[in-house]
Amino acid sequence: MLYLDSQVTNRLDEKLSLLNSCRPFPEAAVRKLKEQFGLEMTYNSNAIEGNSLTLKETFLVISEGLTIKGKPLKDHLEAKSHTEALEYLYELVAKGRSATFSERLIREFNRIVMRDLDKEWSGRYRNSNVIIGGADHQPPEAMEVPRLMRELVVWVRRNRKVLHPVELAALLHHRLAHIHPFFDGNGRTSRLVMNVVLMQAGFPLVVILKTDRKKYYRTLTEADRDNHGPFVRFIAQAVLRSLDIYLKVLTPARKAGERFIPLAELAKLSPFSPKYLNLLARTGKLEAHKERRNWLSSEEALKRYLDSRERKRGG
Repeated sequence: MLYLDSQVTNRLDEKLSLLNSCRPFPEAAVRKLKEQFGLEMTYNSNAIEGNSLTLKETFLVISEGLTIKGKPLKDHLEAKSHTEALEYLYELVAKGRSATFSERLIREFNRIVMRDLDKEWSGRYRNSNVIIGGADHQPPEAMEVPRLMRELVVWVRRNRKVLHPVELAALLHHRLAHIHPFFDGNGRTSRLVMNVVLMQAGFPLVVILKTDRKKYYRTLTEADRDNHGPFVRFIAQAVLRSLDIYLKVLTPARKAGERFIPLAELAKLSPFSPKYLNLLARTGKLEAHKERRNWLSSEEALKRYLDSRERKRGG
């Protein structure tokens, strides 16, 4: 079953193709993007789980080795260990996009993420049942975890050539989080493993923003109820954000052809208010991405939305 319509998959593939057509990239620009996305990923992935470090504090901890007064040691350790997990991710992808997907790989991510926080259980499947606070989902019995994880790996291998990489990555994320194989670090592990599939397919690192936390958990809950579409589309939006930022930096202006501007500015060039454009962006109807808290889109994206709307009305 496909969860993304052809318009979204075409948009993903076209942007990825455009990005690939500009290779080789300037090394300095790629290094800067890697640093920016690595910092964003560490900050946001930890913040979603309750880490109290700000983006700037996260930078100071991982880049300068500083200790932030008044912040828990646990939060510092999470920042450092997540950064190490990202380094492992980049090394893994650099070795080749055909690297074997396995239980060992999943467990290694959890081991790195949790190594300084729970030495006994990092990288090991839980041996007792757990309850997720504030969630309706009850993870499977501990005795079922090894079997479910074996089945998950088989499922990924079977569906690599069946599903679009973004669909495969999103469904993998949900399935892994649903199994909840570890005592702790399941969310961070799932987001890292999702990126293995995406980056092996050529996509840039994808970050789930803390500001989208409510939507992230809401769509995950929908997926728990066998309604996977909203979560897959949510992940697709995050992938498009990464592509747009990479294109903005790495693609020559004459080739990129799009200038991303704030929605307030775009509203002046359209029949819509900034508020309505924001709604279109949040629901994925208008191609847009976030930079910090602000949505950015382009005149070309708006034209594509208007053309699509006209086609639907005409049909």
